[in-house]
Amino acid sequence: MSKHRMSKRNRMVAWAAAGVVLAAGGAVTANAVTGTAATAKLPAPSLYAGRAFDTCTAPSLATMKAWKASKFYGAAAVYIGGKNRGCAQPQLTASWVRSVSASGWKLVPLYVAAQPPCQTSRNTDRIVASTAAAQGTRDGNDAVAKASALKMTAGSALYLDMEPYDTANASCNTAVLTYVRAWTRAVHAKKYWSGYYGFTSSSAAAVATAKSRTDLPDALWYALWDKKKTTTTDWRWSTSLYTGHRRAHQYIANSKEIHGGVTLTVDRNAWDAPVAVIAK
Repeated sequence: MSKHRMSKRNRMVAWAAAGVVLAAGGAVTANAVTGTAATAKLPAPSLYAGRAFDTCTAPSLATMKAWKASKFYGAAAVYIGGKNRGCAQPQLTASWVRSVSASGWKLVPLYVAAQPPCQTSRNTDRIVASTAAAQGTRDGNDAVAKASALKMTAGSALYLDMEPYDTANASCNTAVLTYVRAWTRAVHAKKYWSGYYGFTSSSAAAVATAKSRTDLPDALWYALWDKKKTTTTDWRWSTSLYTGHRRAHQYIANSKEIHGGVTLTVDRNAWDAPVAVIAK
């Protein structure tokens, strides 16, 4: 397993504790996604539909050029910040973002912030039930600052990474949802869309099945490693949720691939959701 979001050890421990089971494009033309009153005042998002990859460290410009020439992927997720981000990002600068965007890549900003209080891992940044809202606000504001520094402007979707945890733990689940709602309000206040990455078996399910839909993320990126390139046929929850270009599916993990003569180990995603808006 790669250490895309946490350290390799911490992620394996968290998955095991949460009971995770590992199962055996191009741009779309649209002016808006299906939204709510909270998103009505946001700038129109940039939408992408097709394959996307994510890997721990943003690749070099030469690698991005080689992979773009193969035309297999059209988008890449990059880890813009968060205290629990697992890898250094020597390539990830505003210049890199502008260069890869100019070459045709769509970018997905991912923020690895405070993790659930009941999660079994060695992450030092944890959600604390009594301060979950304040932490969510802090991290939402930091995610916007990190994105802005990389020239990802208002209208971009920022994806909050929440790794697996025991959703049957009611107090833990409440703390996570309190944090997520505050994070969403913070990014909305700065005119960014709120996205969320989580596992179908736990962290994504917590958001998808929450009874109150107030201040939940606008787009859901769910991890289900079933090798099915779809955002519909393996959708586990209400079909009315996250419609209108608001879903992404991580369907293969740790895939060693060669494109344009260059090898990377990546996670593969089916994408139909907002991405970053890059300043000219």
